[in-house]
Amino acid sequence: MGSGNSADKPEWMREPSLKDIPVDKLDFLQKMVFESKTLSQKELMPFLMALAQRSRSANITFTQEEMTVIIEAIKMNQIMKLMQRRK
Repeated sequence: MGSGNSADKPEWMREPSLKDIPVDKLDFLQKMVFESKTLSQKELMPFLMALAQRSRSANITFTQEEMTVIIEAIKMNQIMKLMQRRK
């Protein structure tokens, strides 16, 4: 899944700490967290239900360690963006 080309990935997914997490898991998070931002509340529930069904079908689950690494990578990405804006 995915081309493996880091230029095609969102910036947060290029964090070196995420290198051991399968791309399909990161793609799932990208869809869930970032793409759902643009949805209305009426659109959100069907989107999340479809995404949950796809995650079950694809057997996508996250270990506690994976979640910790992902959260830290996203935080770091947000901090870097804030620092760049202040320049």
